[in-house]
Formats: sequence, C-alpha cells, structure tokens
Amino acid sequence: MSSAGPDRHLIARRVAAVTVSLVLAGGAVACGPEDGADKAGSGDKPGAAGAPRKGGTLTVLNSEPQSDFDPARLYTSGGGNVPSLVFRTLTTRNREDGAAGAKVVPDLATDTGKANADATEWTYTLKDGLKYEDGSPITSADIKYGIERSFAAELSGGAPYLRDWLVGGETYEGPYKDGGKGLDSIVVPDPKTIVFKLRKPEGEFPFVATQTQFAPVPKAKDTGVKYEEHPVSSGPYKVVKNDNDGEHLTLERNEHWDEKTDEERKAYPDKIDVRSGLDAAVINQRLTTSSGPDAAAITTDTNLGPAELAQIGDNKELAGRVGTGHFGYINYLAFNPKVAPFDNPKVRQAISYAINRTSVINAAGGSALAEPATTFLPEREAFGFAPYDHFPAGKTGDPVKAKELLKEAGFPDGLSVTLTHSTAQNRQTSPEVATAVQQALAAAGITVKLEGLENNAFNEKRWDVKNTPGFFLSRWGADWPSGAPFLAPIFDGRQIVTNGSNYNHAQLDDPAVNAEIDEIAKLTDLAAAGKRWGALDKKIGEQALDVPLFHPVYKRLVGKDVKNVVISDWTGVLDISQVSVK
Repeated sequence: MSSAGPDRHLIARRVAAVTVSLVLAGGAVACGPEDGADKAGSGDKPGAAGAPRKGGTLTVLNSEPQSDFDPARLYTSGGGNVPSLVFRTLTTRNREDGAAGAKVVPDLATDTGKANADATEWTYTLKDGLKYEDGSPITSADIKYGIERSFAAELSGGAPYLRDWLVGGETYEGPYKDGGKGLDSIVVPDPKTIVFKLRKPEGEFPFVATQTQFAPVPKAKDTGVKYEEHPVSSGPYKVVKNDNDGEHLTLERNEHWDEKTDEERKAYPDKIDVRSGLDAAVINQRLTTSSGPDAAAITTDTNLGPAELAQIGDNKELAGRVGTGHFGYINYLAFNPKVAPFDNPKVRQAISYAINRTSVINAAGGSALAEPATTFLPEREAFGFAPYDHFPAGKTGDPVKAKELLKEAGFPDGLSVTLTHSTAQNRQTSPEVATAVQQALAAAGITVKLEGLENNAFNEKRWDVKNTPGFFLSRWGADWPSGAPFLAPIFDGRQIVTNGSNYNHAQLDDPAVNAEIDEIAKLTDLAAAGKRWGALDKKIGEQALDVPLFHPVYKRLVGKDVKNVVISDWTGVLDISQVSVK
C-alpha cells in the first residue's frame, strides 16, 4: 500500500503491493466527492441493477500481473483483493461500503484477538469446520508455519512488522534454516489456539493479522519458491492456472470452503479469470464497450484519468458504472531541515502559505481526482483525522504572507531553491504537480529550479538519508486505516534508517513524539487511539516539516453486467469478493 502507500518501510513496499498498483495506475483510491450518489456507501451504487446471484465468470483486466502469488511474499492491505479470494487470514477487513469497511473483523479466528493487559501478547482461537481445498483441516500450527516461512530470505517481500514486533523476530531466518525449532514467540498449545508474544505493546495487532503472512500453509504441501504456482487454498477459490508469473490467473471454486465460516466473502462467480499486462487505456476502453466477456469484467488496479472522465461526461449509463473510492493516502511537499534554507522554520512556513492548492489539484487531474489537504492524516475518522490548517492560505495561496515570513527569515528579496520530483507521469510526484508548485512560489518571490529524476532514481534519492534533497515531492499510504502506519514511519525518530530506505524525510527525532507513539501503541481501544493520533498529527504539523497538498480520488469503471459493487474506506477500490455478474 505505503508510495508507501504505496511508499515506505513496510509501507515501503506496501507501496510495493497494494498501493503501488493503485498509485501507478493513475490514481488510486481515495477520497471521492462528498455529495450524493457518487459517494461510496450512499444510496445509488455503481454497477448493474438487480439482486446479486451465484454463477458465471468474472473477468479481471489489470495492468500489473499478480506476481509473487505466495502469501509469504505478498505485501497487501487488508489481505489484498485477488489474494484474499484464495488466502484467508486470522482477521480481515470488513467488506462494506465506506467508513464501515475500515473496521477489522474476524476471519479464520472467532474474534479479532484477545490481548493481555499491556498488549504484548495476543491470543486467537480458530473457528470450527475450517478446511483447505483438499478437505484437510486448517490448524493453528499451519498459521504458525505460514508466518515462519515469511521470514525466509528466499520468500521475502511481505510486510516487515512481525520481524520488528515478535520476540526473536529480528534474528529468525525461517523454517528452512531453523532445524525444525520454529519461532518461540508463536505458541500453539492446541490445534485451534495460537498465541503471539511481542517485544512491545501493539494495540493494533488485529490489523496486521489481516496480512497474507497470517494465511495457513500446510507444511507437508510447502514447495518453497514454487509454492506460488499452486498455493493451497483456504478461501472460496483455488488456483487452477498461473501462467507467466501471475499474468494469467484462473480461479475456480474451492468446494471445501464453507460460507458458514466466512461472513465476509460472498464469492458469487463460479470462475474468475485474471488477465494482466494490459495497457491502462485498453482496459478502460474494453470496460467502456463491455462487449462479450468484458460485460462481466472489472479492474483491480487501473483508474480512470482526466481524459476518460471527460469522455464519459454526461453519459448516464457509463457514469452509473463508475465507482469512487477513498484510500488512506497523502501527497505532500517534503522538507529536509538538514539542508539550508529549509533549516529555517520561517522559510518552511512561507512555502506553506505560498502554495496554490487549486493549481496543484488541477495538475493532479482536477477536483474529480484529487481533494485539497491541510493535514497529514487523511480526512477519515478511522485514521484519527483532526482538522487543522496551521498556515491558512485559502484555495489559491497567500503570497503576501509568504513574503512577510521570508523577510523575517532574512530573505527580503526572495530566494532560490530546487524542487526534486519524478519524471513518471503519475500526476502525484510528476512534472505537472512540480510545475504548479513552481508557479505558486514564484508569486511569493521564490524561484524554483525543477530537478526531474527517473522514478527509480527519484525514489532512491529521497529515501537515502545521506542524500535526501532539501525540498521534494512525496507521497505516503497506510497499510491499514489508522494513524499508526501513517505517522510512525514518517515521524518516529527511531525509524530513521541510515543504511537503507528512510521515510522520515525530516529526520525528526523528538523524544516527546516518540514517547506519544509508544503510549498510543498500548491502546486496544481504537477510537481512543484515533483521537490521540489526530492530536499528534496536529502537533507535528505546527513544525511545518511538510506541506500537505492533496488526497487522491480513485474512480474505476466496471462492465455493464457487474453487480454488487462494494468500495470500502480501507482499500478504496471495488472489493472483488463481493462482486456478482449477470
């Protein structure tokens, strides 16, 4: 997810998995319009009319292949979309529209977990009647083994939380090298109970338990790096074909999946055919035309852009097939206070006042695809959002106030700075957005030189603590809907990485901030934790370490015969487990 958000530590790859696909697809899933039928969860939902029914074939048209189809290697948010059809986990996301979908709920477990007094130990009990695709029972030992194999170097790629959180996780190398010893901090006293022992309090452990690393893997069926070719299903569908490393996936019903044990996945279609490696424009054109199998088609990674939305225009039939989603994601200007003149708070404040968010929004694709932001946290209750605008500049900026601050900072005649950005055409960290920033700052007497880098070089530079630019475009997304994976990787001083990918762009190491992050982590009352995340966001925002720009809005088209479109605030995109076709 991470961008986290597709950009970050775990996010770092979250960025890699969910987010990356969302973002690079030309949008992602974000905050949609607040009015009426276009808002997820409101009365009129996108898709065909009529009650959902079982049967038929659902076609999935994607840009990115579903590679690394091994639960150990996947980096997903809430278990992912296509992966969650095959891999069940201890907990999962609530498969409902809007804010209700941002909640964590039981999956293989009977509840979301029972914590000890200080949230350093979590216990789960499995439901009765759980079976694999071959009819054999799913046990707690299988979940333990599935997690342990995710520590193996040859199966790396998944979320790194457990390596940091589990006692002994930082040195564990996986079951292929441990001589059958296993990880002592995962205890299975009986076939239905599993206990996790953590190094520190983690009140949000139930969210991490949605990651595919918590999917059961029967040790006898583990084929190592080849397991992804035919992973053993614990979900409603099993893999019957996996060609070209996920480019063409065919899923059919797992006859041993029992819907009585699974309240979340509807699993209406008999078959799901996933075709990847397609051009985004081709995907949207095929969904628009909806001929033949494409009438019962969706995409899980390709968004509509400004051109497609303009083409849809007043076409009510097409507009009725567009879903709008909200995802925990922020696009922002990042400062590195270690680099002059950004070591001067008044310079950072001046830039904050100078920003013209209207021009930035236009550069990001317009108000249909982006919403202005003045807070780092997304405007969603699940994240603990608390409204603030420490440097109120209106919709178009306040260059007069910016000039006043520059004068106070010792730059009465303005100054010149360099803004680093990506050359990738993603409308987030790309030249269009950089140019909008450049033009806004010019009105305040700040001359901006643009430094455009190829996307890989751009990411390497902004994540390298020794070479981080003083001023650059950035973005971040959360692995789950909470302030924790949003604020901690960016502002916790203990997460500054000196010899790897560092996401704390400001290299902030404030003992008070670090301590508050630890205190919030102890809370298992997520509502109470949310309020404190919002308050912490507001407090950090006073330092002008970044300039929030916008939250992306994600719009995706479905085929004309697709029914039961559900879009939650957890992923911001259509939930494939709920879809029905005519």
